[in-house]
Amino acid sequence: MLKFLDRLEEWLIASLIAAATIIVFIAVVHRYAAGLPIPVLQDWLLSLNLSWAQELCIYMFIWMAKFGAAYGVRTGIHVGVDVLINRLPDNLRRKYVLFGLLSGALFTIIVGTLGANYVWQIGHTDQVSADLELPLWIVYLCIPLGSYLMCFRFLQVAWSFYKTGELPHHDHGHVEGLEDVTPINVNPFGLRDNLHPADVKGGGQS
Repeated sequence: MLKFLDRLEEWLIASLIAAATIIVFIAVVHRYAAGLPIPVLQDWLLSLNLSWAQELCIYMFIWMAKFGAAYGVRTGIHVGVDVLINRLPDNLRRKYVLFGLLSGALFTIIVGTLGANYVWQIGHTDQVSADLELPLWIVYLCIPLGSYLMCFRFLQVAWSFYKTGELPHHDHGHVEGLEDVTPINVNPFGLRDNLHPADVKGGGQS
């Protein structure tokens, strides 16, 4: 179940980023091409209404930010000033870290509850967005969903830290989708002539 939630979270963030990027690209090309003095093309482009693109991208980035914040808690990529905490004795540091994680969970569950209440209230109105005419309760739904997911991630990390004493750590040199390859130990001065180090297997020394 947790793996499914992790994959769903990552898929949603990646899809929102990709879709928003494509929409922004199309809108920029449309705006530029509509100014070209090409009669038929210009008339056709001016007839296309892409005023909704900016509004949609804003909403998509908001949703991405809310779920990205939860992803950041799970993977440990949020920026934190922990110089003083790391200098404390282990037992005291453990208490402060747990306090911080549980405080984050409390804050996000409060935000999520307030957001859910607001979504419930605005859902009983006819308010829609300016360009898309999308019901605003759908737009604001990201607040309770993202906040509750972030609260769950705080509790998940707190429980893991309580059991293992380890926090999620993100290797900034790691790129998702690429495998870590151990470099071959090659002595370049022991290679045969006209042999590239990339072609060496098992050291390649003569």
